[in-house]
Amino acid sequence: MAEKPTERRLPSRQQDFAEWYNQIVLRAELADYAPVRGCMIVRPYGWGLWENIQQALDRRFKATGHVNAAFPMLIPRSFIEKESKHVAGFAPELAVVTVGGGEELEEPLVLRPTSETIIGHAYARWVQSYRDLPILINLWNNVVRWELRTKLFLRTLEFYWQEGHTAHATAKEAEEETRRMLDVYADFARNEAAIPVIPGRKSESERFAGADETYSIEAMMGDGKALQAGTSHNLGQNFARAFEIRYLDRGGQLQHCWTTSWGLSTRFIGAIIMVHGDDQGLILPPRLAPLQAVIVPIFKTEAERELTAEAGRKVRDELAGAGIRVKLDERDGVSPGFKFNDWEMRGVPLRIEIGPRDVAAGGVVLARRERPGKEGKSPAKMEGLAATVAQTLESIQKALYDRALAFREAHTRVASNYDEFRAAVEDGFALAWWCGGAECEARIKEETKATMRCIPLERSASAGGSGVCVLCGQPASEQAIFARAY
Repeated sequence: MAEKPTERRLPSRQQDFAEWYNQIVLRAELADYAPVRGCMIVRPYGWGLWENIQQALDRRFKATGHVNAAFPMLIPRSFIEKESKHVAGFAPELAVVTVGGGEELEEPLVLRPTSETIIGHAYARWVQSYRDLPILINLWNNVVRWELRTKLFLRTLEFYWQEGHTAHATAKEAEEETRRMLDVYADFARNEAAIPVIPGRKSESERFAGADETYSIEAMMGDGKALQAGTSHNLGQNFARAFEIRYLDRGGQLQHCWTTSWGLSTRFIGAIIMVHGDDQGLILPPRLAPLQAVIVPIFKTEAERELTAEAGRKVRDELAGAGIRVKLDERDGVSPGFKFNDWEMRGVPLRIEIGPRDVAAGGVVLARRERPGKEGKSPAKMEGLAATVAQTLESIQKALYDRALAFREAHTRVASNYDEFRAAVEDGFALAWWCGGAECEARIKEETKATMRCIPLERSASAGGSGVCVLCGQPASEQAIFARAY
C-alpha cells in the first residue's frame, strides 16, 4: 500500500527549511491551498490561532483609544492614482475589476491592496474642525495584492490583517501615534507570541508607498532570515493633501491633517511557525494557542478505558473552569502514540497523560511540547492540577521567548568590515554602520541578497556615537540591521 503524505516524517529544519514549513502548515491543518493560484484556505485550527492574535491585539488597540470600523473592498481606480508614490508603489500588485453585472464599468474598480485611499475619501468628509480630531480607527479585513511568488501565510494574493488609520492635528501627534502603535506591536510579539523583535526605522527605499517614515518590528526566523512582522507608517500630510483632509484650527485657519496607518497580518502566523517549530512540528506559545492543553487517556482494556476517560473528563472540566483552553482526546481506532504525535504536530503546549496507574495514584503526567521526550515529562497530582497547569503554561511561554532570544543573539554579529558583514548575513543578522546612502544599500542587496531591515530604535551598548559605513567607508551616524528576508 502506498504511504500517505501524512505518514511520512517531516523533513528536518536543517535539511529543507522551506519544505519543513510548507508541510507543517498542511499537516497541522492550519491552512490549505485554494483553487486560485496564490490564495489560501485558512482551516479552523489556523483560524483559531488568528482569532487569538486578533483578540490580543484588539485589547491593546482599544486600550489606546482606537475603535473598529469597516470599509468596502472595492475602490475606484482614480482613488489609487491620487497619491503619486502610492500608485507607483502598488501598481504591479493591483487586481482590477472592469466588468460588473455583465457590463463594462464606466470606471475600473480596484480590490483594495490597503485602505489609505478610501479612508482619505471618508476622512475628508468627516473632518471639519479641530474638534473632530484625532480620528483613531482600526479595520479587521482582507486585502488583495497580486504577488508573483506566494507562500502560505507569508505571502498570498489575498490575506487577512488589521489596518489602523488615524488623523491628527499636528505632526507631533502623528509621530507619537506611529511610534505608540509600533510599541503595541512589539509588546504583543514579545508577550503573547514569545517572539523577540527589533523595533526600528526603515530606510527611504523600504518605506511604505506614500509615507514620510515607516517603522517595523523585525524578527529572526529559525533559519536566520528576517521577517517583517508588523509596520507602522507616518504618512505626514501626503494623503491629507491628495484627498483634501482639512480642518479649521483654533485660530480659524484651514489646515491639512497629519495621518498614520499601521498593520499586522496573517503572515505573523508564519513567524510563529518559523521561530518556535521543531522537527516534530508546530510549537505554539500558550497565550495564543487554540488549545493550551490536551488530555490523552492511556488504556489497554475496556475497563481501563472507562476509568481513564472518567478521570480525563474531570480534569477537562476543572481546567476549562479555570479558563484553560483544553481538549479531551477520546478518538476511537487510534493509539495513544498516534495521538501524541498528532498533538505534537499541532503544537499544543502541554499534553496531560492519564493511565490506570496515574488514576490509582491520584495523579497525571505532564508533557511539555517545547521539551521533547523524557526531559519534558513530569508527574503532577490531581489535587490543585489547574494551578499546576497554569504555572506550567507560563513556564513554557517564558522558555519559548528565552530560547528564541538566545537564538537571535547567537546569530547576530557586529560587522566591522565588509568580509565580516558577508559572513554574518549567511545565517543571521549583521549589525553594521551604514552611511544612509541608497547606492550602498542597493549594492549590498545585489551582492549579498541582504536588505536593510531597520535602524534599531533601541541602540546597542556597543554602538557609540559614530562610525564608518561597512561598505563605502564614509562617516556613518547610525547602525542598521541587515539580513536576508522573507
